Amino acid sequence: MSTLLLHRDPRTIVPDLVDWFEEPFLTLRPYLGQPIKIEEYVEGDHYLIRAELAGIDPEKDVEIMVGSGYLTIRAERSDKIEGKHRSEFRYGSFSRVLTLPVNADEDAVTASYHDGILTISVGLKAEQKAAAKKIEVAKGK
Repeated sequence: MSTLLLHRDPRTIVPDLVDWFEEPFLTLRPYLGQPIKIEEYVEGDHYLIRAELAGIDPEKDVEIMVGSGYLTIRAERSDKIEGKHRSEFRYGSFSRVLTLPVNADEDAVTASYHDGILTISVGLKAEQKAAAKKIEVAKGK
């Protein structure tokens, strides 16, 4: 099961360190894109992804696409506050593309949203291990 999560976003390896280095560049955030922080794990026969998306309307502001071994989450957060103010919230459009496990069933994907967390469940097909076969080596001319 541990081989299912080999393709990880390097930003998630040490998220606190990345956030620390990211702080001076927050003013450039609109130009650098806005990451969606996630958790991913396997539970039973499902690959689960939990994405932190507080302050959005999931029916209007989130799009999830799956295909060709990838799952894409797109979201948009907007707010209209006029006048001078300070905000550390992230606004605008942002997306995240995740590589699905090899045995992911792209026809068995569901999503729900509760308390600012988007949970995506991807069914996993039973792994079929191919039997090892001997390859004959032909003598060259």
